[in-house]
Parts: sequence; C-alpha cells; structure tokens
Amino acid sequence: MAQHEQFNFTSLNELREKIAKLGCNIELTEDFSALAGTVSVGTKTAPNAMAILPMEGCDCTADGSPTQLTERRYLRFAAGGAGLLWWEACAVLPEARANPRHMVLTEQNAELLTKLIKKCNVVAAEKNGESHKPVHILQLTHAGRYSRPEGHKMTPIISHHDPMLDPRVGIDESYQPVSDSYLESLPEYYVKAAQLAQECGFDGVDIKACHRYLLSELLAAHSRPGKYGGSFENRTRLLLDIIREVKKAVSDDFIIAVRLNTYDAHPYPYGFGVKPEDGNMEYDSSEPVHLSKLLVENGVQLICTSAGNPYYTRPNISRPFDTGVLGTPVPNEHPLEGVARLFKMTRDIQQAVGAVSVIGSGYSWLREFVPNAGAANLENGSCGFVGLGRLSFAYPDAPRDISMGTMDVSKVCIACSKCTQIMRDHGRTGCVIRDKEVYAPLFKEAREDALLR
Repeated sequence: MAQHEQFNFTSLNELREKIAKLGCNIELTEDFSALAGTVSVGTKTAPNAMAILPMEGCDCTADGSPTQLTERRYLRFAAGGAGLLWWEACAVLPEARANPRHMVLTEQNAELLTKLIKKCNVVAAEKNGESHKPVHILQLTHAGRYSRPEGHKMTPIISHHDPMLDPRVGIDESYQPVSDSYLESLPEYYVKAAQLAQECGFDGVDIKACHRYLLSELLAAHSRPGKYGGSFENRTRLLLDIIREVKKAVSDDFIIAVRLNTYDAHPYPYGFGVKPEDGNMEYDSSEPVHLSKLLVENGVQLICTSAGNPYYTRPNISRPFDTGVLGTPVPNEHPLEGVARLFKMTRDIQQAVGAVSVIGSGYSWLREFVPNAGAANLENGSCGFVGLGRLSFAYPDAPRDISMGTMDVSKVCIACSKCTQIMRDHGRTGCVIRDKEVYAPLFKEAREDALLR
C-alpha cells in the first residue's frame, strides 16, 4: 500500500503515470462513446450507461414524504441526463429508518412520489431530448444496527453482536439480537413497499444489502444461531426470501435489483466477503460471487456493488476521499488503490453474472477523469453502468456534459466528505462546496447542533 495523497492531477497523462507507479489496475480511455450506449435492464432500456447512485438527503418530513429539498434533488438528477436514477433508501417500517427524515413510502404519501416521478420524466425529456426517459429504481431498506427513527439516540436492531461495532451504537453483550420471528415477518413489508412503488411509477426496487444495514449484516452473521445465521444458506436466507416474495407480487416487467456489499473490510467472523480465517479481513470474492449468481437465478435483473461500512473507522473502503469526516484516521493507502479495489469487485461480480448489468462505484474521487475510467470499464466488460455518487450531489449535470465530451472542472466533487459530515451531524445533506447557497448554511447548522449534544 502507498501513502495517502490528495488529488493533484492536472492532466490524464499525470493520472496514468500515478496509476502505473502504484501498479493499480485502472484503465483509462479518451473515447467516451461507451457511456452513451443504451443499456437493457429487464424489459426496460436506459438511454445511457450512467447511473445516479442512491444519495440520501435526510430531508423528508416526519412521515417520510418528500420535501422541497427532496424534490429539488431529484429534478436536478433527472435534468442532468443520467440513464438510471437509483432513488435513495426508503424504509419499509417506521423502526427501519436510519434518521427521523428518512424517506418512507406509504399509501398516504404515494401520490406525492407519483407526481415527483412524472415531473422527473418531464424535465429529463425537456433537458435531454424527447426520447430520454431514465429508469427509476427505489431502494428499500431496513437500517438495522443503524436504526434511528426518532431524535438523536440510536435504537439498534442487530442480527448478531460485533465487538468492534457494538460500542459505536452504545450497546454491549446484554443487548438482545433481533428474533427469528421478527426477521420472518419482514418479507411482507418489502412486498407492500414494492407494490406501492410500482403503483407510483417506479420501474423497479432495490432490496438493499450493503453498508452493514440489516440485510447486509445478516450476510456476515457467522456467529448467529438458528435459521438466519452460521452457514451461507442461512445467512442469505432472508435476502433471497424477500426477493422471491417480491417477485411473486409484482408484474413481470418490474425490475428487482440489489445493492450488494461485496466486501465488508471487517475481520472474520464478523465480515462478509473476507477470507474465512479468524481475524482475517482480506477480500475474498467466493461468497459475493456465489450470492450474486443466486440473486440472478431468483429473478434479480440489476446489481449495484459497494463495500465497507461508512459508519466505521474505514469509510474510505466505500468512498475514497481527500479529507474524511471528523475523527476519521488517515487511510493507509492511496485513494487510487481504493478506487482500483472497488473496480475489481464490480468486475468480479459482472463477470460472474454475465448479461445482467452491474453498476460500479468508486468513481467520484477521479473528478474530471470519471468518464475516462468509466468508459474503459464499460468497454472491457468490468461493469454495465457507471455509478455516480458524491459527484452527483456536486455536479448533477455531469452525465449530460459527459455525453457532450467534456466536464467542467469547477463543478466536480472534491472528496471533502462534508456531505457525509452533515449526515453524521444528523442534518440534511448535499454538496457544501458546489451547492453552497443551499447547503453551506445547513452544514453550519448541523455542526453547531452536534457540538451542543
């Protein structure tokens, strides 16, 4: 591993030289045409191969309905020209929310989401051409260990104890893991949310299994007794059960997707995607690849890869950065090594599932060179879509500009982690640097509130 450095490249050649020096497997191209190609997802067709990743704003109302800030974010994404909009985490139960302003889809507020999707389609066509209609995927989630439906106090719902993560949510060995009966009850709530999402006009739903939320944590429940822990079959049982039940309850043309942690970067027996040796946290693709194949066999038509745990001490595993949130240690690797690892994990899954498209992550740190890496990964079969996360907060028009062969350097994400810091401070989040009129005051407000707690 190399020393951590901030982004300091002024040309593609400089970036290439650094990649070569580090020995990272990152390919770059100056031909962006692969990004403009249409992508089939089930019976739907995305107008290009760029996707907005699920970027939660923490800005819904107390009942989970979208606010003006929520609407503004999605209209900006839609206008920006991405072929696929992966909507943010939507809790399937009140206690499943990760914050009091978490999106929740109910019969009472479904019409608001219906209207917002229609508005998004209108503005997408206005800004990008009449034929441009993005694919809409809604992420369904249960926050599990990171549940915080009210106020500032965590109310964890854990699948098993973890000596490294338990103290971070204020629990000890006396705290009871969630029961099998509770887990058995969850598929019906995912089904109801998926049916509502289809009625609203979403093209599909994501059964979220990443970042150590409940379904993700179950994948690592090696130490849990009973039908949901121990063996690979047991640890994947609930995720696959939910997928099967949702599949039966929706129409054949409704997409079922999964955002999957391919690597927890957490030592065995507490991590998924790691070598099965006590204390080992090296990446091991065998279980993620096996699971991905099972997902496809059970009807999943789209996979989005991620890794790590943004709440733990190595958030760079999920999001390579220049500057971390307060209290984050300086990573013991160069960000390009983190980018290359994320690209490899996506490649491993894409090669395993064949024709089913896999959305890659890890691009934002590359700034104006995102399309060079993204187009190369599409060309060499490493992914089916290029996923834009933090970059989309900063530069929602990036997909349209990329389609025109350029990017505005003054608009790119600078990987400063301020958008994440707002979330950690329990505020409403967005880009503090590029969208400062809206989010600089919200950043300040959340920081001041956090200091008072």
